[in-house]
Amino acid sequence: MTKVAVVTDSTAYIPGELCNGHQLHTIPLQVIWGEESFRDGIDIQPSEFYTRLQTAKVMPSTSQPSPAVFAQIYEDLLARDYDVISIHISAKLSGTLDSAYQAREMLNSDRITIIDSKATSMALGFPVLQIIRAASHGADIESLIELAHKAVESTGVLFVVSTLEFLHRGGRIGGAQAFLGTALGLKPILELRDGRIEPIEKVRTMSKATDRMLEIMAQRIGNRRPIRLATLHANAPDEAEALLMNICQQYNPGDIKEAFSAPVSPVIGTHSGPGTVGVCYMVGM
Repeated sequence: MTKVAVVTDSTAYIPGELCNGHQLHTIPLQVIWGEESFRDGIDIQPSEFYTRLQTAKVMPSTSQPSPAVFAQIYEDLLARDYDVISIHISAKLSGTLDSAYQAREMLNSDRITIIDSKATSMALGFPVLQIIRAASHGADIESLIELAHKAVESTGVLFVVSTLEFLHRGGRIGGAQAFLGTALGLKPILELRDGRIEPIEKVRTMSKATDRMLEIMAQRIGNRRPIRLATLHANAPDEAEALLMNICQQYNPGDIKEAFSAPVSPVIGTHSGPGTVGVCYMVGM
């Protein structure tokens, strides 16, 4: 039987308890803060990141892993006779996938399949979980690749940022550029669509924006079942928990297969900014 290893990156930031009993290899991106460099989720955790951000004179930036980091992981797995599925943050948000492709070329191997999740955070995490769960039950490489692509197409993410400043400064603003320069205090509802940040609406308050975000999510989900849900936050855990409770009350318990709240990684927090809340959903799986 073919052995399959799954590789992802730290922006998925999957809660550890969901990975228990499953093999997953996670490559960290970097948070660059002045002269210091931190491995995302390893050298710096969200709580420490936001505490430091409050008093920082210099704002952090981020960096993708090098091809050499990918090559080292891939080479080790191939040496242990694994086929590799490597699924990562959207190519329109990061150069991480480019590093993965370069590493595969360096190794000249056809046993490494690289997949663009067209997303990040738990919109990357849900497809990863589907793959590692199926792999642990002995699924073959072809069915796992097919499952991965289906999972990517079955997943969506909506979010509300407190300010567009962080997305703009980090160059990740995408189509939300259209919202820059609008009235102060308006909260933009954004969506990851085909791997790119796109604007949906501007709403006057955060509470009204999150309510409207849930209406839009319900429209996106339609009648498709079951539903897997994750509310996401950048230093706003109470808001994310309240959002999760609100969503769960709107559906029959049997409709929801999985539901939890999770922080985004420091790398994602660098670009979204503190106070961001969002919801990720996977349907039909």
